[in-house]
Amino acid sequence: MSSIRFLKLSPATLAALVAGDLEGASALAGHPLTPYLVEEKWLWDIRLEDIGRNPAAADWIARAAITEPEGIVVGHGGFHGPPDDDGIVEVAYSVDPAHRRRGHARAMLAELLRRADADPAVTAVRASIRPDNVASRATIAGFGFKKIGEQWDQEDGLEDVYLRAAG
Repeated sequence: MSSIRFLKLSPATLAALVAGDLEGASALAGHPLTPYLVEEKWLWDIRLEDIGRNPAAADWIARAAITEPEGIVVGHGGFHGPPDDDGIVEVAYSVDPAHRRRGHARAMLAELLRRADADPAVTAVRASIRPDNVASRATIAGFGFKKIGEQWDQEDGLEDVYLRAAG
């Protein structure tokens, strides 16, 4: 499995990505970013709104996923926001299609779980996955997630909800 480190994307970097300014976003991030991150503009719009509502969210969301030691941006990951009132965070990650099927999603998830487990405010980690998303279900296998129910997501439709205790 490859090793991943996450690079926090500042609101200014996110705004540059939304504007399609890859060169400016890379300069602001201090690392060469990729066109895939520009393609995810819809998500960065949401994350900028999240940070506007709650500046503390910036410490939990919107990170570029970089392979180590190569330094290649292979996607992005983070959480949907800071821990909720019950101490639960929800993982979110995406691998650039050009880099899929190489273990990057599992490496991202492992690093996100390490980050969550290290924070005493986090009691559990949640994952929401469409029942037909075999790859995502395989990614979380072996990390201690248990299915706890289902939900309806306006974007993705029916999703299975999984939970894993922190620590």
